[in-house]
Amino acid sequence: MEINLVGEALKFMVLGMLIVFVFLIVLVQVMKWQAIIINKYFPEKEPEAPASSPQTGTTDDAHHVAAIVAAIAEFRKNKS
Repeated sequence: MEINLVGEALKFMVLGMLIVFVFLIVLVQVMKWQAIIINKYFPEKEPEAPASSPQTGTTDDAHHVAAIVAAIAEFRKNKS
């Protein structure tokens, strides 16, 4: 009698694992189809680069460098 119960338990285990496996395969396929449909009807737009003059970045960098140099000079002056 115990052999029959073990056999039934194995059948249910295999059946449950197969159901989960099939569900996961279906889920993956549905997600792929969804991605294809969304990309077809709602394609991503590439972000446009902001139009700014190249000199603006260099002056900001120069101000940052000047501030860092001044801070280091002040630190060294206070240290001595």
